[in-house]
Amino acid sequence: MKGGRALLFGAALVAGLAGPLAARAETLADAFILAYRHSGLLDKNRAVLRAADEDVAQALASLRPVLSYTAQATRTYTFPNDTPGGISSSGLPTSPRGDTVTDTASLGISGELLLWDAGRTRLGVDVARETVLLTRHALTQVEQQVLFNAVSAYLAVIEAQAFVNLRQSNVQVLNEQLRASRERFEVGEVTRTDVALAESQLAASRSDLSAALGDLEIARAQYVQAVGQKPGQLQPIATPPRTATSLDAAQAVARQTHPNIRRDMRAITVAELNILRAEAAMKPRIVGQGSLQIDQDYTETARLGVQMTGPIYQGGALTSAYRQAAARRDESRADLHITVDDVLNQVAQAWAQSEVATARIAAGELRVRAARVAFQGLQEEFGLGARTTLDVLDAEQDLQDARAALISAQVAEIRAAYQILFTMGLLTVEHLGLGITTYDPEAYYNAVKDAPVRKVSPQGEQLDRIIKSLGR
Repeated sequence: MKGGRALLFGAALVAGLAGPLAARAETLADAFILAYRHSGLLDKNRAVLRAADEDVAQALASLRPVLSYTAQATRTYTFPNDTPGGISSSGLPTSPRGDTVTDTASLGISGELLLWDAGRTRLGVDVARETVLLTRHALTQVEQQVLFNAVSAYLAVIEAQAFVNLRQSNVQVLNEQLRASRERFEVGEVTRTDVALAESQLAASRSDLSAALGDLEIARAQYVQAVGQKPGQLQPIATPPRTATSLDAAQAVARQTHPNIRRDMRAITVAELNILRAEAAMKPRIVGQGSLQIDQDYTETARLGVQMTGPIYQGGALTSAYRQAAARRDESRADLHITVDDVLNQVAQAWAQSEVATARIAAGELRVRAARVAFQGLQEEFGLGARTTLDVLDAEQDLQDARAALISAQVAEIRAAYQILFTMGLLTVEHLGLGITTYDPEAYYNAVKDAPVRKVSPQGEQLDRIIKSLGR
């Protein structure tokens, strides 16, 4: 990536933003950090990742013994048909002769342990683990999007403020031009038409200034949405970030690191594991069972056994599930192909935008210099009576257009550089070296991967601490 240059409107921007806004200048790194900490989208996807972590714990629990207890108490009344009851002196019915009341109670514990299922449950654990890794890549892409939104909002405020400064300068110049035209009209050096032209140009410039102020307010609102607070005194970005030495190099990095590509690769692994699970579902399942029961007479009953179950005929559902899993595997492979093409196309587009912006800057600088010389020369010629007011106003408009085009090109160069990083999969807190504490996806996973019981085991106590630190 070619080196950048300082933005020409930097000094004017700093002056324009001073005043009611914060005294300390905010850098792009500050905006990145604020956006990372503010983002509700990141919070949401972190919760999605933690939910995926729990799938691992639940899948692993299926390989462990399942214990349950049963407590039961029963009172049974028996009423023989041949011994009807009577009526007492109080008018209440009496129990029939021969009626019996029997109380029974029992307490039992039972357990079940999976012995063999052709690896179906173990494959379920592998699927859950691969899904966790897949979800982590999705979280990385969300992080990239949050940071790119932040830099886009930052540049939008800088560009909008620069246009406000430019329009304000233009209004000042045209005010002076109108004043000079009126003075010369008073002495008969120009006509009323020249004064009207100056007034018209000034009105148009004031309209442009109003539009620029509106654009600045919109940019500030978007900054609040992306970063979480109103923009202060934003520092201009002197140079674009380093990306890659060539388009081929950028695309090669994107193939290896882009989170969407890595996510789809994990999705293929999940799909292939699901094919194996569909095959295993056609095979028998062996479960060990045991129970212990004690009744009200302290009679103990114990049972141990092995149960094997398996499908005989299910109307073709199992073979259909296998074919469906294979089809989804093919779909995942196609998704990866589409994603790779899309990512490489995005890298190429961002690279082209960067090159176009660089060329526009070089041409824009020449255009500004030429337009400035032309405007200054026409002003002098106008003073000598060799040029009309319209000539001077046209030259001044050309100069303003040249400056505006240069501002847009300079902002586009910075934005394109960060777009390249985004498409390469490198627009992350770690790669940018922001030096802040980031969300650790391993912490929660390590706390729940062995399916701990909260408040009982040391792992459960660790999990409680992690959940508390997350504010949940």
